[in-house]
Amino acid sequence: MMELMKVLALNDQNKAFVFDNIKKTTNGKLPEEVERKVRKIIEQVKNEGDRGLLKLTHQLDRNDLQESDLEVTRNEFEQAASRVKTELFEIIRQSIERVKSFHQSQMEKSWLSHQEEGMILGQLVRPLERVGIYVPGGTAEYPSSLIMGAVPALIAGVKEVSVATPLGSRSEISPYLLMTARELGISKIYKVGGAQAIAALAYGTEIIKPVDKIAGPGNIYVTMAKKLVFGQVDIDMLAGPSEILIWAEKGANPDYVIADLFSQAEHDEESRAVLVTTSKQLAEQVRNGISGQIAQFKRKDTITRSLNKNGKIILAKDKKLVIEYINEFAPEHLELQVDDPWAYLGEIKNFGAVFIGPYSPEPLGDYWAGPNHILPTMGSARKFSVLSVHDFLKRSSVIYCRKDKLLQDREKIARFADLEGLSAHAYALRIRK
Repeated sequence: MMELMKVLALNDQNKAFVFDNIKKTTNGKLPEEVERKVRKIIEQVKNEGDRGLLKLTHQLDRNDLQESDLEVTRNEFEQAASRVKTELFEIIRQSIERVKSFHQSQMEKSWLSHQEEGMILGQLVRPLERVGIYVPGGTAEYPSSLIMGAVPALIAGVKEVSVATPLGSRSEISPYLLMTARELGISKIYKVGGAQAIAALAYGTEIIKPVDKIAGPGNIYVTMAKKLVFGQVDIDMLAGPSEILIWAEKGANPDYVIADLFSQAEHDEESRAVLVTTSKQLAEQVRNGISGQIAQFKRKDTITRSLNKNGKIILAKDKKLVIEYINEFAPEHLELQVDDPWAYLGEIKNFGAVFIGPYSPEPLGDYWAGPNHILPTMGSARKFSVLSVHDFLKRSSVIYCRKDKLLQDREKIARFADLEGLSAHAYALRIRK
């Protein structure tokens, strides 16, 4: 256990090597073998519709789902209602309200402007018509993923939200997931997952309507499918394995740090959990403390494999190098367990979500705080944003020009068109005398 978290020194001499190591693990490149398999899956769903979708589901998920069972029925919703614990579902309700409250402040408005005499310019902001939310499942249940994917779409005003989630080898969808959907006003839930579900949402089948956008996390096959159907539909992002980077210094509670590293390592053996610090003492406390805590968790084997494969403790020479490292890593989740963490927010620019102070653990964001937990990964936080209401809105420009105003500017615009060699553009202006 002592070797799970590899310690890597970071100084001015080896900075290039350490940063290159980040790039090797965050290049976001998906294997060609996966792409070949997913292309075949997509083509089968496109060509065969529900029949192809069900064949793939039987083959890949090893269940005997029939066409009549593809969509969750009203009776299944009713059965789910009788099986959830009231106290636990009340917690889910509170989570929904907190997420709604945060996302309502993101709503955009249409606008028109009369900034210039004779012209009206503006922007119309409208919601997408249909959106598909992918919720991972099969061996687990993720009501939180449904909340985070669906709430911003509903706040944006999307009229039709459907959900795809794998049944896997189980006989039914989680009752908590179904009741979360009902609480959100969503009734279209399909018991399919993987790349075949993404293809069905993108191209449609006899039962599943095609959507305008697909959002929600998934495994490597889901991610590849989203990449390949982009253009046919919009997607939220290409998400990789979960990741957390914790900047902690002397005085931080090592048990808190270990717990938060574990919270992401338990997702998947590909997850990345990293501590960066200038404190040799803290680095040793964390490294030595792992073995005493790991045995208590149900997913201890996953945590062990994750930390062994991708876990690191970066022992930096100074805080300047720490900040450079964070910005190069661009983590999905960043925790700051340092003195005066607010002072560093101007310098730290690349992260999906930041958790400030020892009492803001990452799971607070997963379930309760309100901001979305669907975040850019694999270094893409350098250029992509957290999922929000904006992702489910489209913006269209409005242009009106009065006759006298066009005649005033006509020749300038025509000469610009002439400059680009587009004589028909210029003619469309000059003909208006």
